[in-house]
Amino acid sequence: MGNASSLVFSGIAPHPPIMVPEVGRDAISEVRRSIDAMAELTRRVIANGAETVILISPHAPLEPDSFVAYQGPRVRGNFSSFRAPGVELDAPVDQELLAAISARGSESNYTVVELTNQYLDHGTAVPLYFLHRNGWEGRVVGLGYSFLSNEDHLQFGSCIGKAISDVGRPVALIASGDLSHRLKPDAPAGYNPTAYIFDYEIVDALRSNDVKRIVHIDQDLRRLAGECGYRSMLIAVGATQDLPLACEVLNYEAPFGVGYIVAQLTSKEIPTTEWSKSVDQELECDGSKSDASESGGSLPALAREAVENFVRQGVQIEPPRENVAVMHARAACFVSLKTKSGELRGCIGTIEPSRDTLAEEIIANAINAATRDPRFAPVAPAELDNLRYSVDVLSSPEPADIGDLDPAIYGVIVEDETGWRRGLLLPALEGIETVSQQVEIAARKAGIPPETPVKLSRFSVGRYGEG
Repeated sequence: MGNASSLVFSGIAPHPPIMVPEVGRDAISEVRRSIDAMAELTRRVIANGAETVILISPHAPLEPDSFVAYQGPRVRGNFSSFRAPGVELDAPVDQELLAAISARGSESNYTVVELTNQYLDHGTAVPLYFLHRNGWEGRVVGLGYSFLSNEDHLQFGSCIGKAISDVGRPVALIASGDLSHRLKPDAPAGYNPTAYIFDYEIVDALRSNDVKRIVHIDQDLRRLAGECGYRSMLIAVGATQDLPLACEVLNYEAPFGVGYIVAQLTSKEIPTTEWSKSVDQELECDGSKSDASESGGSLPALAREAVENFVRQGVQIEPPRENVAVMHARAACFVSLKTKSGELRGCIGTIEPSRDTLAEEIIANAINAATRDPRFAPVAPAELDNLRYSVDVLSSPEPADIGDLDPAIYGVIVEDETGWRRGLLLPALEGIETVSQQVEIAARKAGIPPETPVKLSRFSVGRYGEG
């Protein structure tokens, strides 16, 4: 028997074949940062001494009620389906670890179906290509997930963690998966203007070292995003649940309307490079460089910059010029100002977008929150250093019945039948635990008398505060 430290590294990797130079050719310039981040991820796999890498792919052949695994003495793959048949992959299978995973899965009533004589799917092949390209050599276990529940994928991940301890040698686990496929009008799965919130939530959860936020992410938002890889991440979270987290986003970009993330979840060895200082620290959706110190690239930072410039100089700043899709999306938002002791100092927002971009919406609402909230006097220059900022980005409202609401997950909009009186309440507010409380307070804010027939809508929120 081994011990829990046998899982020495875990992370997340993208899998677009266009990253492979022989496939992407000139287009690899668009994903250069992802390619470089995969080199860093591989360096960490090697530095942690991983003898085997488990790759979890969303594109392996699916079985409704079972997980799948590539079997055989060796696994092989190529990119002939992507016009690069000369690029071939070959690696030995860690059959002992695979058998241990199957045994531990069986204890929890999970079946692992063997895939024999099959070439690796691209969700497995692309990360393996970069592991080999950057110098890692070792055994592989290639797994695919199922149509079972999210909880089942977490539990199967726990089985993998136990199996790794059983074999007792250093193993790395890589969750292969891309994020939203609907970030731009020409994205492969079509465009949805709020899909970027899913990516922002995943990136922000990792930067906050809080993977529980990934587990509990709004599932309607996940489906709206058209992601592939969420259940890979769930398996990775399940496998690492007893290990100390060391999350780090090595890179995020979305040059083709699909979100590509390279990230670390756990690492036995502390990284010895300054990588985290050399990559973007704010969410971007188009691959362009963002200097947060100059552009206010994060949402709360933009709100702060807007308020401080207006209060000190009477100047409304211009939106960031770089082509950052998250800033150029059109979305409603609320901006909240609180003192460092947690007292509300101003909050203004919009139920529906009133400006062309989210950046413009944040700037206007931040200034209004600081100067026009009727409950407070305008913010004075002497107060600025004592303020903290948060931005709530709203998805498009959708009609809802009482049974569709959950105050912990969804915000609510209550309006009378004329549509003239309308009240909004954000989700996850302290002291509001029931749907009836949420609806009653929202109606009261709108001045709608009790017993008046109302129409309900719900929305989800991406909440982003200063760290």
